[in-house]
Amino acid sequence: MESSHFPPEITALPPYEGAFSARQLHADNCEVLFASYPAGMEIPDHSHPTQNAGVITQGRLYMTMNGEEQSYGVGDWYRIAPDCVHSARFEEESSLVEFWFG
Repeated sequence: MESSHFPPEITALPPYEGAFSARQLHADNCEVLFASYPAGMEIPDHSHPTQNAGVITQGRLYMTMNGEEQSYGVGDWYRIAPDCVHSARFEEESSLVEFWFG
C-alpha cells in the first residue's frame, strides 16, 4: 500500500524492490527512499552494511536497537550505525525519508 502522503514527483520515482513500499532516488554513495508503512506492519531484527539516517514525515516509528525501543514522530530524525541489529514497528500508517549511505 503506497501512501498518498508524498507529492506526485516522489511517487513517480522508480519503486524500491524490497519488503516495504517505497520510491527510490539514486545518488552517488547514497540511496534515498521515500517509504510508506501500513498500520500494524512489523519489520523483524535485521541489519545492513550502510550508515542510515531518516526523518519521519507522517505517523510514528517504534524502533528497537540494542534492546531499547525508541519512538520517533513527525519531524524526528533517527540514525542507524552500519551492521547494527534493529527492528521496527508501525502502529499507524507512517511515511519517512531514509538515506542509506555506503
